[in-house]
Amino acid sequence: MRMTVPAYRAGTGPQPEPSRDAAREAVDDLFRMHAFGLVRFALMLVGDLTTAEDVVQDAFLGLYRGWERVRDPDAVLGYLRTAVVNGARSVHRSRSRARLLRVTHDPPVWSAEAAAMDGEDRRAVLAAIAKLPQRQREVLALKYYLDLGEKEVAAILRVTRGTVAATGARAMAALARQLREDER
Repeated sequence: MRMTVPAYRAGTGPQPEPSRDAAREAVDDLFRMHAFGLVRFALMLVGDLTTAEDVVQDAFLGLYRGWERVRDPDAVLGYLRTAVVNGARSVHRSRSRARLLRVTHDPPVWSAEAAAMDGEDRRAVLAAIAKLPQRQREVLALKYYLDLGEKEVAAILRVTRGTVAATGARAMAALARQLREDER
């Protein structure tokens, strides 16, 4: 999809503000195309569907409010992914401040059919992922769930590629250890 954003050139004087209708249309289109995937991504980071939906909705609201600052429409999805990661971090900070105990939970199940199809191996992997530190979960979700490269993951998390590689390697090693222990 190609969105139209008014062209701004430095030194050309005052520029017209983009129409709120155009912003609403563009954000609506982006929401229809990417909301489902972003909610699933956020779900992996925060652990419950309601909070994941709130995080994604906040990301889209922030995009709408700041639409006039969008210069490169191709970078909008990256902005949304970064906003979802930051929103998930805020949720975790809020939960810590409220001193909520981290409760172990099964991955969310959306229907009886989904529960029947969901195997023990998948539950074990998701439970092991839930035990990882936040940064490791973020790296794994971005790399393997969203299928992003290390460079893109580094940009979203605002770290170096080396940090992404090292964190990913540590996360995979921790997962392997945890799954081996669970088998015993």
